[in-house]
Amino acid sequence: METEQKQSNLAAATQPAEPLYLENTLIRVLGVLFCHDPKSARKRTGTIAVNRGVKEKNVAVRLDAEYGQPGPFAHKVAMAIIRKQSGFGRPAQQQISFSQRELVRLTGRTSWGGRQSEQLVLALKQIRYTHILAHFKTADRFVEHDFSVFNEVLLERRTSHTDPIVACTIVLANPIIQSLNDRHFTCLNHTLMQQLGTINQAMYMRLFFHFSTQFDGHYRDRITFRKRYDDICVEWLGGLKVLKHKSKIIDEQLGVHLDQLVKAGFLTSYNIAPAERRDGFVLSFRPGATFFSDYQRFYANRAQGEIQFKFHEESQSIGEPHQVAYLFAEKRTGQKRDSVPYVSSKDVATAKELLAHIPMTDVSDFLDYAISEAAKTRFDLQTLGGVKQYLNGYLESRQRRTTALAAEAARQDEEREAKLQFEYVCFRRAEADKLFKTLPAEEQGTIEALARAITAPKGSHNTYMVETMLKLKRTQITVERHTDRLTSFDQWRTQRSF
Repeated sequence: METEQKQSNLAAATQPAEPLYLENTLIRVLGVLFCHDPKSARKRTGTIAVNRGVKEKNVAVRLDAEYGQPGPFAHKVAMAIIRKQSGFGRPAQQQISFSQRELVRLTGRTSWGGRQSEQLVLALKQIRYTHILAHFKTADRFVEHDFSVFNEVLLERRTSHTDPIVACTIVLANPIIQSLNDRHFTCLNHTLMQQLGTINQAMYMRLFFHFSTQFDGHYRDRITFRKRYDDICVEWLGGLKVLKHKSKIIDEQLGVHLDQLVKAGFLTSYNIAPAERRDGFVLSFRPGATFFSDYQRFYANRAQGEIQFKFHEESQSIGEPHQVAYLFAEKRTGQKRDSVPYVSSKDVATAKELLAHIPMTDVSDFLDYAISEAAKTRFDLQTLGGVKQYLNGYLESRQRRTTALAAEAARQDEEREAKLQFEYVCFRRAEADKLFKTLPAEEQGTIEALARAITAPKGSHNTYMVETMLKLKRTQITVERHTDRLTSFDQWRTQRSF
């Protein structure tokens, strides 16, 4: 038995594996979010609790009345997007873009046309408009978050709304990105997940998470996880129908999926037994060699790699041009971004040209300038190509503004420096006067005599003027003769900054 276990462990360790980094709370949310019965998915609405009975950390999923609950295909799309994001490492990237070739691969299609394209649009919108409602206690107050897993979905079509999608950009929600960057994630084996159906994937994600919280590197035989069957249907499998008979659960529903997890080596075994306290069943699971191998490979040393240069290339070629094209549509029509159904490939191509001359941070300012200039001549901007005629004018005006701002900044710097110099002269004068009073009487007499010889010429009758000049000259001579005992300008400025 021990020999068989070692052989199984060795076989699991040599299997290929790609890491997928999934945010921990999202693991729970995904179980409720996706319905694995495609016929029932579109009909479902309302709110589903993720962790029922937990008062200080309550999470729920609110389904959209128009699009219903995301189904198996939407689950497949979400996993593909999260997998691609994982490949970029840390810091976690919020904006993920897909070319048409990737979309074909993402959807598992051999061809790409209107029907396949609209299936993808529906899946993306189902996820986009399903809301995550999180209420949790922090310190002495409760905080509420209302967000979608996909914060934005930007679509590019060639010319019209009936054309297939050419490319798309997905923007993930801020709470997910922040949590990933805080290392609140679980490392999963995406290579294994690709071999599984959506129900198997959902079971695998939850079981891996629960096994990993128990495993400390020792006592493998002691790890087991138990969960009520009806809770699994609701919390893990998006409201899968709860069957009343054990034979039907095994033969018609979960048995084939659990057997596949055993065959893959992720589970050693599973068991379905009647519940002790109330009607229903309890499922028990024990991890297999594949779990332990993946845990060592990913989870025990869970640190994502450095960000890849590929992300920056995709951001420049797809993601940023989509953002520019959508921003133009927003500014031109006054509609919110969610109301813009798509942007044309022609506008996206123009956006790439603009980004070759203007950084992304200045695009909004440029579009405002172009729209303002067009309004002066009553030119109706219909496409992004129309704003190109204003590019040179904007660049010249920006250069003038940059030059003016630089000149103004230099003037302000000079004024600040002059003010500092004046304040230092006043400080040094006061410091020299204090120093004079501490000097020996002989030194004071010498300084006094030198000052009088310069400031008290014969025949002068203006006593106030003479005394003022005498005091200033005495201070000046004190500074000249005892500079090393006075605070320098640099020393004073340093002390002043604290």
